[in-house]
Amino acid sequence: MAALATPELTRLTPEEELHWLALRMVPGLGPRRGHELLERFRTPVALFRAGVSDLEGLGLSGSLARTIASGCVFEDAVRQQERLRQTGTQLVTFVDPRYPARLREIFDPPLMLFTRGRTELLNRVAIAIVGTRVPTPYGVLAAERFSTDLAKAGLTIVSGMARGIDTAAHKACLAAEGDTVAVFGSGVDVIYPAENKRLSEEIAKKGLLASEFPLGAPSYPQNFPIRNRIVSGMSVGVVVVEGAQYSGSAITARLAMDQNREVFAVPGNITSKQSWGPNLLIRQGATLVQDWQDVVQQLNPEDRRTLSDRHAASLTPTNQMALSEDGNSLPDPVLDPRGRLRQDMLRQLAFDKPTHLDHLIEVLDTHSSSELIAALFDLELDGIVRQLPGKQYIKVW
Repeated sequence: MAALATPELTRLTPEEELHWLALRMVPGLGPRRGHELLERFRTPVALFRAGVSDLEGLGLSGSLARTIASGCVFEDAVRQQERLRQTGTQLVTFVDPRYPARLREIFDPPLMLFTRGRTELLNRVAIAIVGTRVPTPYGVLAAERFSTDLAKAGLTIVSGMARGIDTAAHKACLAAEGDTVAVFGSGVDVIYPAENKRLSEEIAKKGLLASEFPLGAPSYPQNFPIRNRIVSGMSVGVVVVEGAQYSGSAITARLAMDQNREVFAVPGNITSKQSWGPNLLIRQGATLVQDWQDVVQQLNPEDRRTLSDRHAASLTPTNQMALSEDGNSLPDPVLDPRGRLRQDMLRQLAFDKPTHLDHLIEVLDTHSSSELIAALFDLELDGIVRQLPGKQYIKVW
């Protein structure tokens, strides 16, 4: 792929775009073989002009050589090109200068990316945040905290748009007015899971949706490990929040290691199966992280300078509602004016284990239930406490 490593092309003509799409539609042609063919023929246009014998001479099977030489895939390519126009999707090929520079470095980079949104984010300093689809409250809070603070530090947050940790990371980044990239395991016009439709629309406006799968491609289970190499490949590192030992997030972490990316893990409760993945990664040498600074300090000097140049004023994220180191008290003036009740209540609440309202009423029996509910409501408004279904409460960082 060395011949294509310094792209000069700025925009494709409609004919060139059609040939790239046709290349993507060839069944059984993977990224590695596709790059080998482009190194030989230089452009998809030249490739599709080659004869069957020329293609077989390069080691292609007879059926694959005939598929390319016959041009039968152009019917599908024409439909794809029309869908690009209808959905506002941009094709970013491997020879496009917008193609992520870090993604070029991996073993099997995609031949092209289908994108919707701000393509300039493809080459920003990015960090991936991944984890389980069924997180604990602690996992959700950790994902939100890291996504918020790293976004404020100038990093672009990359994730896979899945339920759970991925969704929490994307939403928190948007709430912090940061930049986020969602990498799909389907076409960028096929929203999975369906409940993330509104989120995907917001990311398409404020961030970027990306996929190597053509428009209309369903979200087959085998697509997600393929998708994960892009999540890690375009990032400087991967933060694993929660996940089982053999989860998708563990696969992403292994891919990151293979790609020579930094792997960070948020430690979890040793009694929770969702903590097995990150805790095992830490034992295997991943960097244990407790806050955003643990991540930024591991970046190379060039990336840190880039962040400093772009967001010098935002490299110190602050949280007006932050708890002190003991986890029980808050700095002035957030907590003190509201009295001892709020302090007592915060001592009863945990970050990782929900507490039922009835337990609070029983323990804090010197106060009436109405006083406790009013205090909880105030803490929710301040962003210090979050209510979960079933009258359960947890403490927020």
